[in-house]
Amino acid sequence: MKANLQPFLLKLDQATGLNDLQDCITALRDHFDIAHLVYHWVSADGEQYGCGTYAASWVQHYLDQGYLRIDPVVIGCFQRFHPVDWKALDWTSKSAITFRSEALSAGVGNQGYSIPIRGPSGQFAMFSISGNADDVTWANLIEKHRRDWLLCAHSFNQKALELETRRLPNPVKPLSGREVDVLTLLAMGYSRGQVAQTLSISEHTLRAYVEGARFKLGASNTMHAVARAVSEGLIVMGGAARNASGDWPGRTGAAAE
Repeated sequence: MKANLQPFLLKLDQATGLNDLQDCITALRDHFDIAHLVYHWVSADGEQYGCGTYAASWVQHYLDQGYLRIDPVVIGCFQRFHPVDWKALDWTSKSAITFRSEALSAGVGNQGYSIPIRGPSGQFAMFSISGNADDVTWANLIEKHRRDWLLCAHSFNQKALELETRRLPNPVKPLSGREVDVLTLLAMGYSRGQVAQTLSISEHTLRAYVEGARFKLGASNTMHAVARAVSEGLIVMGGAARNASGDWPGRTGAAAE
């Protein structure tokens, strides 16, 4: 850790509210000389909490459009446990292309790097860094600062947990084997129709499994149920669910809603 990062961490440790977190993240953005820094906590009920340096107009547009559901950065971080360069994410869908175009116009930056954070009781958050640079310059910046960024990410999350413990989800209830199969296939990118066909069940039965899993996980929609199941270790990305005959299917579909 660079010695000159200590004053920022001390200021963060002394924070007593969200305004203090906002002051800290703005100062850190200037310290690293990048376009934006964002700490983003997505609670189990879909509520968003955090601080960042994006333009207020972009934040409001993001919320109004419900972009949490299609943002490749959020979806990608739900599926990963390690930091990810945004270039490694899937931006090929029509909705993702539109989203990226709007984000660029809002000044988010053409490069990004996000650190997924998983805390107690299935808590999920992200710490994202973005900027404007060519690929080589950005790769060098990541290599130079990634350890400091990781330290900052977990320091922000620790302070947020202290300030906002009421946002922690309740402990999850055990899922049935079929509920695990359904969420695993949805996490792998299967559509609901493909999941039903793969598991040899009706879509009505599929809905019952999804709703049961959502209730047990305290999730407000399917994406949050999948994310919480991943964060709790109930499903493992990269694995597969068994179909009715015991076979292990491969990925065949686009990302599920």
